[in-house]
Amino acid sequence: MLNLPDTGQTESYTTTFGEDSDYTINPPSYMDNGDGTVTDNVSGLMWQQEDDDKERKWDEACAYCEDFTLAGYSDWRLPSKKNLISIVDYGTYNPSIDTAFFLGTDAWYYWSSIPDANYPLAAWVVNFNAGHVDGYNKNYTFYVRCVRAGQ
Repeated sequence: MLNLPDTGQTESYTTTFGEDSDYTINPPSYMDNGDGTVTDNVSGLMWQQEDDDKERKWDEACAYCEDFTLAGYSDWRLPSKKNLISIVDYGTYNPSIDTAFFLGTDAWYYWSSIPDANYPLAAWVVNFNAGHVDGYNKNYTFYVRCVRAGQ
């Protein structure tokens, strides 16, 4: 079971109790492993700390992570939609991620490994400008950040 971190939202937008900002459950916690990787202490996932700033089509993104080697590990994969959402920081934007740990993150789309069930030519992406999720044609080019373990 993958534990998901809190969203990071701290600002309240209404006077109604029960918004995300009223709770802190599993606050985000990361560890810089000093080898180009970051461990998410909540989910247990290990992430590529900095992407290579190259946009790829979906099939190229899948192959990139499958062939990726970093810090002595070769079992990297393209993250699921849920994996990517777990590192979004909804308390900030442009980019919506903790930039102290995830270096060089572009405020743009990152591929997930999940195809769109309603449109086989598309797959899900997470936008790190504000953290929203969209489906796009697999021939578009977007960024890639690989992950390992915890699937």
